[in-house]
Amino acid sequence: MERLDFRDQISRNKRKSTILMVSILLIIVILGYVISLAFNPAYFSMIMIIATIISVLYVYIGFYNSEKMAIASVGAKKADRTRHKQFYSLVEGLTIASGLPMPKLYVMKSDQINAFASGRDPKHAVVCVTEGALKKLNKEELEGVLAHELGHIRNYDIRYITLVTVLVGMISIISQIFLRSLWFGSGDRGNDRSQLVFILLGILLAILAPIVVYFVQMSISRKREFAADASAVQFTRYPRGLINALKKIKQENIRPEKKISRAVAPLFISDPFLRLGRTHPPIDKRIEALERM
Repeated sequence: MERLDFRDQISRNKRKSTILMVSILLIIVILGYVISLAFNPAYFSMIMIIATIISVLYVYIGFYNSEKMAIASVGAKKADRTRHKQFYSLVEGLTIASGLPMPKLYVMKSDQINAFASGRDPKHAVVCVTEGALKKLNKEELEGVLAHELGHIRNYDIRYITLVTVLVGMISIISQIFLRSLWFGSGDRGNDRSQLVFILLGILLAILAPIVVYFVQMSISRKREFAADASAVQFTRYPRGLINALKKIKQENIRPEKKISRAVAPLFISDPFLRLGRTHPPIDKRIEALERM
């Protein structure tokens, strides 16, 4: 089996995420170009301004309160330094290895083995683990999981995903405004055949673009998971810890976690709703990549 350097894995997945991000920008440009041909270009400019304002305002609120909203949504409590001594000790050691500031630590009630990180930057980060993770994982396994979450923080994944969310929101809003304008007869609509073709093409793109971008967004999320796994190996120099933790997560015969909001599910190291192929790559694929490091 060919060995995989964690540095190559991190660079490769960041590069793939960037390519996917560019593809979202291209979809915006193509959609905008078709709409401008179907209607007056000034009409598209108005749509772009409205979509940008709405998207940025919507995400701005969530971005600057991401860690507070995530913690509140799962009902987590601040970790006690005495009661959760190993939790604090492991994170403190990992912050030294990674050069990151100490995040705020939280524990949430759940028998699942799971964890997540949130925050707009390393200085405003939180790491939360479930009670199940603290009980069922040994020291090396828990360290691997925590290193994965610190990998998300160091890679600025929350900021990256927020930017993607803005772009996805813009496409959705542009598509909705365009489709609704057809019903209400808005815009400078022509009667010649070529313009009718662009209108029909615009309708097709407006319907398909949000669907395509959704899958691109999920793909970006999966790439960031692989990158965080590689970062965990970089911090601990011991992939076996995270590998064994992922194997325990896979073997758990549990029901989906109903107490967690689906909005924060992508933040977790493992999808708490047990959905496959969406925001998280298959665990077997992650283990395979880690075993090559």
